[in-house]
Amino acid sequence: MKTLFDTNVILDVLLDREPFSHNASLLLSKVEQSEITGFICATTLTTIHYLASKALEAQAASHHIKALLSLFVIAPVNRVVLENAVAAKFKDFEDAVLHEAACHAGAKYIVTRNVADFKNSRLPVFEPNEFISAIESLKNNG
Repeated sequence: MKTLFDTNVILDVLLDREPFSHNASLLLSKVEQSEITGFICATTLTTIHYLASKALEAQAASHHIKALLSLFVIAPVNRVVLENAVAAKFKDFEDAVLHEAACHAGAKYIVTRNVADFKNSRLPVFEPNEFISAIESLKNNG
């Protein structure tokens, strides 16, 4: 299950944002156990480093980045991704970039807490709790 995780889901885990962190942590544990091939957009790393550097010391920010790099496949952001994002019919450019990076990297799903922002997605988009249910359904039917 090649799945791209939106920045907000990763931040839910790193910042322990309740009530969202439980489901997000469960999904990340599935990435860790190789039940899901987890992808994050390259811009997710830059955003997390920026926020972590402001809230924590530089060493802690680097630790978070190294942990994410060891766990996730990085969906690159290149010229084609950016051009497609500009042409996409998304209200938010950042979401369009994430979507296009997911498509170009071969992800099959996107997990976000902002499903409404991805209404023009060419990929199935789930909230974390919905994706957990979908995974269970696939296991039971497979």
